[in-house]
Amino acid sequence: MGALTHESLVEYLIEEAYEVVDSIEAGASGSDTADELRGELGDVLLQVVLHARLAEEQGQFTFDDVARTITEKMVRRNPHVFKPDGSLQESFPATVEEIVEKWDAVKKAERPGRSDPFEGIPPHLPALALAQKSLDRAERAERAGGPERGGSPVAAVEVPGSEAALGDLLLAVVAGSREKGFDAERALRGAVRRYQGRDGEATKREGSDAVP
Repeated sequence: MGALTHESLVEYLIEEAYEVVDSIEAGASGSDTADELRGELGDVLLQVVLHARLAEEQGQFTFDDVARTITEKMVRRNPHVFKPDGSLQESFPATVEEIVEKWDAVKKAERPGRSDPFEGIPPHLPALALAQKSLDRAERAERAGGPERGGSPVAAVEVPGSEAALGDLLLAVVAGSREKGFDAERALRGAVRRYQGRDGEATKREGSDAVP
């Protein structure tokens, strides 16, 4: 077995993250999986420790640096929750909308030159997650009076009244796409890129972005 690297560990980080999702969803269905979830979270934490250890060996940063950085980030980006010294505020916003607004204002102040609302969204997210995240970002940018995105608008269609029925509909769409020889994941990913106004960029990367 070769030496461990950040690159060689990526597949395990992804796998362990998905196993946490599986454990959480099993618990949501009524199974008693607290012990399993604790174990799966530990597996993810191990991946974080391994990456931090590799970075430490390369003289870049330590696990303590990782913990300190995320603590500082949470304090900085949540002034509605924390005072600058990290202690809690005496009062908090009343609505989720207010919290999101304050969060976005801090992020905008950190990167005043950012003009693309989709910047920072991992392009290799699963297509459905990529679509959801992109639509969320566009809506929040519009509410904040941010710059317009470059892609085409999306007309929402009527969906069933429950998540279970919606899931059945999505599964049926995938089944229909298979019958026509289409790749539903690739099709949605392409639609999201067009929505983001990045279709030209995607064409250049098509070979490396292909989903097996």
